[in-house]
Amino acid sequence: MKPFSARGKISRPKARNAALMNLLATPGLGSLMAGRLIAGVGQLGLSVSGFVVVLVWFVREMVPYYSLMFSDQPEHAIGYKMLVVGAAEFALAWLWSLVTSVSLFREASKVNLESLKSFAAGQMKLDETKIQTALAAQPNWKRNGEIISRMFVFADFPAAMKFVNAVAEIAELAQHHPDVDIRWNKVTLALTTHDAGGLTEKDFALARQCDALAKG
Repeated sequence: MKPFSARGKISRPKARNAALMNLLATPGLGSLMAGRLIAGVGQLGLSVSGFVVVLVWFVREMVPYYSLMFSDQPEHAIGYKMLVVGAAEFALAWLWSLVTSVSLFREASKVNLESLKSFAAGQMKLDETKIQTALAAQPNWKRNGEIISRMFVFADFPAAMKFVNAVAEIAELAQHHPDVDIRWNKVTLALTTHDAGGLTEKDFALARQCDALAKG
């Protein structure tokens, strides 16, 4: 496995959260959240190592230096080698996590582009055979006439709303909007293509994207 390889598809909100964690909190944590295990472990290890080295430098160099304020001992010469090493390790971890974060955004953009292409190609109403084949590939979605629907269950209301907001983002990009019913931790989505008078590839493409968001 390559250090920068992604495990499965990633949504734009998840890529954004991982990048914020990587760049503004602790390098490597966001990578681990996004499934980049090798990169995440490496980045986290470097950042922790750099922090420990700087902490040790502070104890060894700065504490004796400040103690001179209360004694008549000769002036203590501060060495900066450990500080440079620790800072360099942390900087390397941050730069590595930056590269990973950029790759996550590229992966998310690729997923969105593939989805949009599917939407653009899916304008024709599907015949019964194609509908049954599509439903077999997505067994969590149930058909009711010319509509497919699925209920998603989450841990709580904030988690449900986070999912709804993510669905709204991809639906707006595709200009294909599901009917949404929210009941605390339960979200039911219903899909059909009104312009085509029934189910099209657009509906099943969006359903696949919603399934991926729920897993992410």
